Amino acid sequence: MKLLFLGDIVGRPGRDALNAHLPRLREQFDFDFVVANGENAAHGFGITRKICEEIFEAGVDVITGGNHSWDQAEIIGYIDEEPRLLRPANFRAGTPGRGTAVYDTARGHRVLVVNVMGRLFMEPLDDPFQAIDEAMPDGAPVESGFDFVLVDFHGEATSEKYATGHYCDGRASLVVGTHTHVPTADAHVLAGGTGFQCDAGMCGDYDSVIGMKKELSMERLLGRLPRPRMEPAEGDGTLCGVVVETNPRTGLAVRVEPLRVGGRLSVAWPG
Repeated sequence: MKLLFLGDIVGRPGRDALNAHLPRLREQFDFDFVVANGENAAHGFGITRKICEEIFEAGVDVITGGNHSWDQAEIIGYIDEEPRLLRPANFRAGTPGRGTAVYDTARGHRVLVVNVMGRLFMEPLDDPFQAIDEAMPDGAPVESGFDFVLVDFHGEATSEKYATGHYCDGRASLVVGTHTHVPTADAHVLAGGTGFQCDAGMCGDYDSVIGMKKELSMERLLGRLPRPRMEPAEGDGTLCGVVVETNPRTGLAVRVEPLRVGGRLSVAWPG
């Protein structure tokens, strides 16, 4: 099975890059399933019903979230009725929406998607490792009835992301980090067969500070403006993600490669 995971979609440049490139990529590489983190899709802060529909129309099967999942108030009602939109599973019990779900592909594959958020330098959520254990059984994915198990770990600390990769090694097909908006150069298969990349990067304009207008970000960091309102950069976006191919007998990874196309970053093309 072949899956494409796309990093945080940031504002209009990220959505434009998605619309410009994903339909062609999906056809060219014959992906079975596509997942994207969409927590920054609405002008950099949260996501709306309309933007979800746009992302699904572009060819994304499931949208994951993070610490900005609730920035747009309208999403609270929508997330309960849209099973393809997830938020981190380790939000407190009673939080709207869901953090894990099982999906069937057009070819009959069963995909388990687990969305969790880290706690180092982040919000004080429940234990992400416990949330993973509750969602993901022991053993290789196929032993548990899944063709692919994906963990989107939305976190700040590389140490926490790597620890999660090793914690899930042999149980997940892919553990991939989101949130820091910078693609890391460490896509590889862990010792137990789980694909890993510390951060998939963002789908957005890299002539920026992690997707936001660089002038506003610098004013804030230099202390000239205490809290300027951040706005997404408006240049050409790069589509960033990771491609994973699995062994059908186990559901574990045999190949993990970065994907980057468009915008300012160097191209990374699977295969």
